[in-house]
Parts: sequence; C-alpha cells; structure tokens
Amino acid sequence: MEELREKACRLRLQVLDMVCSKKGGHIGGDFSEMEILLQLYCREMNIDAARPDAPERDRFILSKGHSVEALYAVLADRGFFPAEELSCYLSFGGRLVGHPNNQVPGIEMNTGSLGHGLSLGVGMALAARLRGLGSRTYVLMGDGELAEGSVWEAAMAASHYGLDSLCATVDRNGLQISGSTEDVMRLEPLAERFRSFGWNAIEVPDGNDFAQLGAAYALARSTKGRPSVVIAHTVKGRGVSFMEGRAKWHHGVPAEAERLAAAGELEAAMRDGR
Repeated sequence: MEELREKACRLRLQVLDMVCSKKGGHIGGDFSEMEILLQLYCREMNIDAARPDAPERDRFILSKGHSVEALYAVLADRGFFPAEELSCYLSFGGRLVGHPNNQVPGIEMNTGSLGHGLSLGVGMALAARLRGLGSRTYVLMGDGELAEGSVWEAAMAASHYGLDSLCATVDRNGLQISGSTEDVMRLEPLAERFRSFGWNAIEVPDGNDFAQLGAAYALARSTKGRPSVVIAHTVKGRGVSFMEGRAKWHHGVPAEAERLAAAGELEAAMRDGR
C-alpha cells in the first residue's frame, strides 16, 4: 500500500512535467483517476508487458480518453514502453498523442469521443465469452460522459447478456469542463440508475484510497450473472491543494509558479508517505 501511494505521487509528478512541458493535457482528471489506474494495473488485471497481445489478457478501455497522460505514465511504469518516451508526449511524429492510441503497447483501442468506451467493453466481454476465455474487461469512464445516451444503451446490453466479466468504473469527481455534473446534467442517484439497468453498483466513498478500491474490485470479481460498476468518488486535481475540486483544472496548464508549487506538494507527500 505504501509503495502504491508513493508511486501515485511520483507518477503525478511525471504527468505534471508532461502537461507543463508541452502546454497541453487534462491534469485534473489525470490526478483524480491515478489511484484507479494503479489499482487496476498493479493489483487487479491479468496483464504482461512482455506479452501485450496475449489472448488471455484482461482488457482495459480508457473511455475518458482526454485524461490519457495518467495512463501513459502507468503503462511506462509497468514496462509497456520506456519511461524516457514520456518526454515525447505531444511531439510531432510521436505516438504519445493527446488521446489513447493503439499504436502504443498496452492500449487496446483509440478513444476520445466520449460515451463510446462502455460499448467497446461490452463487445470485448462478449468476444471473450465466445472464445471461451476467462479474461475480464475493465472500462474507466468520466462522470460527465454519462450524459451520453450510448452509455446507457451499452449498459442495457451488458445486463441483457449477463456480462459478469465486465467491470466499469466511474471517476466520480463531480466536475466536467463546464462545471458541476449536477448542474450540467444531474446524475444522482447514480448507483440506483445503474441498478435499475440490472448492474451490481458498488460505491466507493474515497475513490483515491487503494484499500477501498481493492475491496470494491474484489466484490465485482465475485459477482456472477450481471456486470458491475464501481462508482469511485474521487477529487478532481487530487494531490495538489489549489487544483482540488476546481473545474478550471479540467484542461489547464499550470504557470511556472504553479508548477513549482504543485511539484513541492507532491514531493512532500511522497516523502511523508501520504
């Protein structure tokens, strides 16, 4: 647990450098989803960087593809490509572009048009069943994208086919680019909405806590006959005090003084084991 907490701070520092050096990225969502990605890639999923195309591997779809910087940092940490390549983020001719790119080892599908990821996950889970594979499919969605109707079409299909190998996660930070999700398009009661579609809905009060995430994914894995969704209540901009809970950091590039302040907070948290 301490190693994962330290890693979360270290990878946030990498994301901060990526966003600031190339003047682009979605740092608020990167920071809110970091623990979710690390929990999945370090503890939950059956993956092997040496065999990224292994048929029996678990699949992961980042439906909120705009927050790809955190995923790149996690994939590099897990050995899918050299960490040095992170410095090529948003570079001309490079493969680390601003949304998931399946030319990068470990990325299953290009995403970015919000609302499509869950449909992709349904198809992958069905394909695994037809092939007799025991693999699981994980989809990470932003809460803002749940206003897309295609999400709920996919939710109906997943329940209809009893896809218990499918586990969705909602990065429930409560904010999207234009403000509060509840002001833009009310989602609550979100868990009850998923349950009404036939899903096992698991709420995680602190979605940036590894222990709570681990318990939720264990419950999802043990659930049979229906898909599961983990509603992880996270904090936008988690780890940097002046970013936390502020919609302006959905797509914001810190100025130099802000970069130094953010780096100082993350480095202090890493030293303190927070």
